[in-house]
Amino acid sequence: MESTSNDLSHSLLLDNKTVKKLLVNFIRDESRNVGFSKVTLGLSGGIDSSVVAFLAAEAFSPKNVTAVLMPYKTSSTESITHSKKVISKLGIKYEEIDISELVSPLLKKNKVESNIRAGNIMARMRMVVLFDISQRDNSLVIGTSNKTEYLLGYSTIFGDSACAINPIGDLYKTQLLSLAEYLGVPKEIISKKPTADLWPGQTDESEMGFNYKDVDKLLYAMIDDRRNTEELIEMGFEKPFITKVRTLVQKNQFKRKLPVIAKISNRTINVDFRYVRDWGN
Repeated sequence: MESTSNDLSHSLLLDNKTVKKLLVNFIRDESRNVGFSKVTLGLSGGIDSSVVAFLAAEAFSPKNVTAVLMPYKTSSTESITHSKKVISKLGIKYEEIDISELVSPLLKKNKVESNIRAGNIMARMRMVVLFDISQRDNSLVIGTSNKTEYLLGYSTIFGDSACAINPIGDLYKTQLLSLAEYLGVPKEIISKKPTADLWPGQTDESEMGFNYKDVDKLLYAMIDDRRNTEELIEMGFEKPFITKVRTLVQKNQFKRKLPVIAKISNRTINVDFRYVRDWGN
């Protein structure tokens, strides 16, 4: 088990210098390819959005990067403090928009008591704010969800997963920790427990029921190495853990796809009208 664990840990290691260059170029090229020279992102004070802010600030001059802080009345003050540390270090522009007055009336009207429902509303309201600012500024909304979240469905469809481009969607959470250190993200952001800060005391790992280090190793073996259940058990993973994670990956596939369109015509969007060569032909 120890040997396998070490092997998987090694597999998750990346050349951060190369990854940084690739992602900076990705942000710059993909934005310019669709006619944008500015980007907008939601900055939560967490590691994912902080990494994206660092990459974006290098892809474009700081004046062309707008970070938006969107606290709710129950949000941790630490989130704002950490966000402003990133903003100060990078010299990027920022706006702070409290979403409490936008969210609370809907929670009250629909008698929302569930933390999950309330969290979904907050996540989607933040995207309303981001896309409105991007329209105002003629900028592109850049995503901040990582590969672990995408695979497990630990995101809100049309909420925090909504964006035009995403530079970190193929990086596992543990890989982002390493990249964050390389980029110079403040240490207090790297060391704190990951949280969506949707309600007091909420953390990612307590909500998921396992930690990122363990699930990233399993996901890498399951997804990147395409190991089946029997092989995963031989590698030392417990079957209930494998089953839970595989079920999450499978049932949340719909979140990773554009809406499925019923095919009626000869050329259907996202079925056989998908590539650049199709556009305008």
